[in-house]
Amino acid sequence: MIDLLRVDNRLIHGQVVESWLPELGVRRVLVADDEAAQSPLVRAAMGLAVPGNVEVVIQPLQGMDFAALAQDPIKSLLLVREVGGAVAAVERGLGAVRVQLGNVHYASGRRQLTSSVFLSPSELAQLKMLEQQGCTIEARAVPGDKALTLSVIEERLKD
Repeated sequence: MIDLLRVDNRLIHGQVVESWLPELGVRRVLVADDEAAQSPLVRAAMGLAVPGNVEVVIQPLQGMDFAALAQDPIKSLLLVREVGGAVAAVERGLGAVRVQLGNVHYASGRRQLTSSVFLSPSELAQLKMLEQQGCTIEARAVPGDKALTLSVIEERLKD
């Protein structure tokens, strides 16, 4: 069972390990990312960053069986690098989940939502589509932050 799908271009890092893992109480962290999956160094570093009692699975985005993970009873956190990764996961069988924007770097065409989240109009459209498919959308860096809903996100990104 996927407890949370977090969009965070840093994937596994201190904020996830120190804040979200204890908050969620997950037994497994799943990283669906082509770049991380191809690098033995990155895979090793991410695995070492997570407590030993939490399983870490790092696979390419297209190699992850999201439909099976949705049915799996192990409480898990799924990390993807971009909003498009969340869309791919849902479209490939993950189903309606809580999608959290944790960190999306600035890039040309993106507007600032929070100090750590920047979104393009196409990414906002993708988030709306996910919400229409039953996903709950929020932006939040750490558990103590107030979660921004999609309606608040839309309002903040208006021209």
